Amino acid sequence: MKGLKGKVAIVTGGAESIGKDVARAFCEAGVKTVICSRRADVGEAAAAELGENCLYVQADIGSDDDIEKLVAATVEAHGQIDFIVPVAAVYMDDGIASTRQQWDMTFSVNVAGGAILVQQALPYLKESSGAAVVNFGSISARVAQGNRWTYPASKAAIHQLTRSQSLDLAQFGIRANTVSAGMTWSVPVAMLSNDSRELADQAAAKYQPLGRCVNPEEVADAVLFLCSDHASFISGADLPVDGGYCALGPEGTGSVMADLIQASGWTPPQ
Repeated sequence: MKGLKGKVAIVTGGAESIGKDVARAFCEAGVKTVICSRRADVGEAAAAELGENCLYVQADIGSDDDIEKLVAATVEAHGQIDFIVPVAAVYMDDGIASTRQQWDMTFSVNVAGGAILVQQALPYLKESSGAAVVNFGSISARVAQGNRWTYPASKAAIHQLTRSQSLDLAQFGIRANTVSAGMTWSVPVAMLSNDSRELADQAAAKYQPLGRCVNPEEVADAVLFLCSDHASFISGADLPVDGGYCALGPEGTGSVMADLIQASGWTPPQ
């Protein structure tokens, strides 16, 4: 894609799961990519796997000091920052039983962490030609899901944050958008399905009309597109990568009228 090679990206949560696939796509596109993780062993292994375009910095985006360290290390290594992609998130959700600590931690990492990172990186983003922020929203932000309170609320906040960023950063030529992934073949989904892609696809097919889980590479492609020159006049938008999930209403893939007709045995008059 145009406008990527030679740029510098920070991908939080880039050492594992979907974040790692985003980092991999950036690296393969010639983007110098800085990933962070709280776990040094995981981060160092990911950086070694992703190759020379990848740098690992140990950082917790729930900590302002660590965010400052992450920005400083990126500038020291590469002299610039062009793209911010906050993927790191926590899932501490017990629905109505969620504690204040869970609420605080969820919003500290999922929302404030990415916002503070953009704030700290802003002087360098201003100097970039074609700077972009791509936040990770979620399909969970759009609908009610049983026994899930903290995570969807934090993701809904991210969508509003993106709108605010797109307005306030426009004066500097910086774009801000959101990617919303559907049920994606990722580390958590693999764990829940006992590492069976077939079972995961069967579960996803009930809610994603294209009939399978999202591939993480497809999410990464959307991120790179929104950072590229191909999206040079797109800001404040949400790009769903969900196989049609967000297009569905409460009837899902069925039809309440068709179900009624079948149940009643009604036939149209001749």
